[in-house]
Amino acid sequence: MPRSDATEPTHLPPFERVVADHGPTVLRVCRALLGPTDADDAWSETFLAALRAYPALRPGSNIEAWLVTIAHRKAIDVHRLRGRAPVPTEIVPERPATAGLPGSGDDQLWSAVAALPFTQRAVLVYHYVGGLPYAEIGAILGNSAHAARRAAADGREALRRSYHAETGSRS
Repeated sequence: MPRSDATEPTHLPPFERVVADHGPTVLRVCRALLGPTDADDAWSETFLAALRAYPALRPGSNIEAWLVTIAHRKAIDVHRLRGRAPVPTEIVPERPATAGLPGSGDDQLWSAVAALPFTQRAVLVYHYVGGLPYAEIGAILGNSAHAARRAAADGREALRRSYHAETGSRS
């Protein structure tokens, strides 16, 4: 009786052939998305990820589209990594800067923010400090983008009232 092994991909060509057939296309996609500097690394990461997932690929799948999708995701990873990478500078400040650190600088403002209800405070912090769009904030908080916008509007209004009352400002 012949043995049936579920991990043996009888419907798929050898992975070496997949690399030979589709490697140039994936490299062109990587170069177009990332430029020549990061393209080779993204190409390699694409095929490493594809090699791990290849045995589970469904019969009849469009292998080239599948590989381009993986390359697209690897390009997104590279863009995200670039955004988090430190920027070299020739002159290092002697003391740490406090600008932009919550709780530093304007104690009255941060006290007013801390006094807000949690949802309003979270939405304002996620949007204005974290830079997240309301749709993502809604998902984080377990509600909708509309609810996040409403909480932000309510929080801003509460800040205007309390902050201006404490500082004597009229604007």
